[in-house]
Amino acid sequence: MSNNFENAVRFALKAHKGQKRKDGSSYILHPLEVAVIAGTMTRDEDVLAAAVLHDTVEDTSVTADDILENFDDRIAYLVASETEDKRPQMSSSESWKIRKVESLEELKNCNDRDVRVIWLADKLSNLRSLYRDFLKQGLSVFEKFNEKDPREQMWYHSKVLEYTSELSNYAAYKEYKNYFDLIFKGV
Repeated sequence: MSNNFENAVRFALKAHKGQKRKDGSSYILHPLEVAVIAGTMTRDEDVLAAAVLHDTVEDTSVTADDILENFDDRIAYLVASETEDKRPQMSSSESWKIRKVESLEELKNCNDRDVRVIWLADKLSNLRSLYRDFLKQGLSVFEKFNEKDPREQMWYHSKVLEYTSELSNYAAYKEYKNYFDLIFKGV
């Protein structure tokens, strides 16, 4: 592994220190899982570094400038492609649809396969976690999300499937589609 990847792991560990996921697990497990999933679709270590860093700007005090200062332009670009404008003037619930429409539009119009690799890896990691909780809680699992309507969640994930379909030959895409079908079949 390159220094960029190792540095990204250290950087993400520090940035996500003390954070927890919705299921109570240590947050750092998610970006590490995203990198592992991305690694099934690419060997590009800058992509894997960006996968580990993908939530640092969005969910910690790290800024885009911090990423640029510590990593190269390519990694900074890939991290930015996964970073939503959180709109601090609005509640997360109020801004959910706006943020998703904007980020999906960027994904749809992006011609960079590596962006799609990180997106798919991130969303697969999220659906794996969601499915574990779904098995215990059914559709009430969505009560812990900013968007509680499972139909809206289904819309979002269906668009991710559509916009990452160039990766449909990969096991990660097939797994994502399988979780999508299992979770949203009754919606």
